[in-house]
Amino acid sequence: MIHACKIASAKRITAVIPLFPYARQDKKDKSRAPITAKLVANMIQKAGCDHVITMDLHASQIQGFFDVPVDKLYAEPSAILYIRTHFNLADVVIVSPDAGGAKRATTIADRLGVDFALFHKERKKANEVSRMVLVGHVKDKVAILVDDMADTCGTLCLAAQHLSEAGVSKVYAFVTHGILSGNALKSIEASALEKLIVTNTLPQRGNKERCSKIEVIDIGVVLGEVIRRSHYGESVSKLFHEVPY
Repeated sequence: MIHACKIASAKRITAVIPLFPYARQDKKDKSRAPITAKLVANMIQKAGCDHVITMDLHASQIQGFFDVPVDKLYAEPSAILYIRTHFNLADVVIVSPDAGGAKRATTIADRLGVDFALFHKERKKANEVSRMVLVGHVKDKVAILVDDMADTCGTLCLAAQHLSEAGVSKVYAFVTHGILSGNALKSIEASALEKLIVTNTLPQRGNKERCSKIEVIDIGVVLGEVIRRSHYGESVSKLFHEVPY
């Protein structure tokens, strides 16, 4: 599509990619492994793209794979608005399911003025967690796990179980990208999670129909506003911290 626009003499081409493909393959983590995120970036640029808009990159360094401007939006403002609207903040604790997501969780917790906790986890292999240790006080709180993506949901469900055993009153999860592959929906339904809130960076209609615990937040307004601002040469930085409604 990008190349079709290019050979049709488009003056400027912006690629809007809510979920950047192969974002978890951002480095060479074992012998002879490809850095597929870099390959995708090269292909997009080679096709003729002048500007990229995406949301919650799994690895921020992917921005450096491009030689064209990349605007990385955040789902944090949408998460904060949802939490303010649906929860009593005096009861809330924001929880990161791993140390890598601590910055995201602390940012949300600080802006809401609530407590923060995190899990330290060790993996046997991809998508399989061997041990999780909770750091922080969560007893009698409403725990909200926040993460950038949920694939098989093994980590989220295990974290929810640990939180339940630690004495929280309820457990929720907010995830930007709901990939939900394999047995994820069955795992969510059988887990201690009250609800999994995801955005629609990927289509979720079928998942929502098959799992009663899934709730979807529409980020179309955010993407629409950033497209409008980009088209008219306006700043998009305000959308990094606020939702346009």
